[in-house]
Amino acid sequence: MYALVTGGNRGIGRAISIQLAQIGYTVIINYVSNEEAAQETMTQIRNMGGNCELLPFDVCNYQAVSNAISQWQKIHYEEYIAVLVNNAGIRRDNLLVWMEENDFEQVLRTNLFSFYNVTRPLLIPMIRHKYGRIVNIASLSGLTGLPGQCNYAAAKGGLIAATKALAKEVAKKCITVNAVAPGFIASDMTDNLNEDILKQAIPMKRFGTVQEVANLVTFLISEQASYITGECISINGGLYA
Repeated sequence: MYALVTGGNRGIGRAISIQLAQIGYTVIINYVSNEEAAQETMTQIRNMGGNCELLPFDVCNYQAVSNAISQWQKIHYEEYIAVLVNNAGIRRDNLLVWMEENDFEQVLRTNLFSFYNVTRPLLIPMIRHKYGRIVNIASLSGLTGLPGQCNYAAAKGGLIAATKALAKEVAKKCITVNAVAPGFIASDMTDNLNEDILKQAIPMKRFGTVQEVANLVTFLISEQASYITGECISINGGLYA
């Protein structure tokens, strides 16, 4: 079976890609520009005996996404992508009073519009096969809002709402749709944050790991989670419950 992970070349996406390959999926690693990181992820997967492919496209560009997925489906005409992890995301933090229009728009396009761009063309094959797993990587910011993240909170909050709506649309076709909302996770997305200060506010007194997020995603796509849909599961060390 095939699993597509957007932004699967680094950080949380890389950990998810590796974990899915370990449990037997052929992982399709999406990236937009960092081919070196994608090649590194592919090498790790193949070195452990897993299968993977690279599929570059910009999740913000509907036509580019549609063309890439259509081309993949033509080559793999007897297969379909049964698992989708919408992980690609960016941050452009600033107080709203200083935030540029492009920073607001680009964060929404990458973190929210991409959900539509990538999910829509994969739904019909899932419906036809009466099976699918969709996991959207949201954020603590989408649940609580964080200062300096009006754009990111709006995008992730919208993603959580879309998760719940789509789950109800496709549940009868044995397709589950869930969201995972990480708090502070040690990755390249949080490299510019002061971990020593921020972890004092976390009951567990540490940042989470990308592997812990990957473990949760792996559970949500498993048969053990087949009756869980429309949920947003937090993974934040007790920072917000």
